[in-house]
Amino acid sequence: MDLFEVIKKRRSIRAFTPQPVEAEKLERVLAAANAAPSAGNLQAYEIYRVTRGNDRAALARAALEQFFIAQAPVALVFCANPGRSTGRYGQRGARLYCIQDATIACAFAMLAATALGLGTVWVGAFEEAAVQKILGRRDLIPVAILPIGYPAEQPGPSSRRPLSDLVHDLK
Repeated sequence: MDLFEVIKKRRSIRAFTPQPVEAEKLERVLAAANAAPSAGNLQAYEIYRVTRGNDRAALARAALEQFFIAQAPVALVFCANPGRSTGRYGQRGARLYCIQDATIACAFAMLAATALGLGTVWVGAFEEAAVQKILGRRDLIPVAILPIGYPAEQPGPSSRRPLSDLVHDLK
């Protein structure tokens, strides 16, 4: 699938079929995340693959009761790892670069999932401490939860700001 077609086709999916995600498709999604650029190529992020139903349910509760997370057969949790970027970039690495690294890795995973016929939705609303407790890692900063599965809905495109409103030229 052409990249621009994938971008145009991507939708936020909040309803999933019970069909499991094939291991090879999930590996391709994870490989796409691994290919994302990162500050100094430090890859200052960690990805947690959550497949057990009770763990996905716990994530759903931590995400303000967004239970579609538990409905998806897989949830990936993208976490910034400040310790990986602080040595080279100091506080800017700890406060920003590791967050950017986790964010772009998640975006790559979303696009790869779309290209493979899977649905995702970026979940950023959650209680950070609760997610850290589920993962058993207080040293990481959860950035996004990405439920992945086969879509049980086909939402239409959402409205977007016109480029004339969004893009600004320096004069």
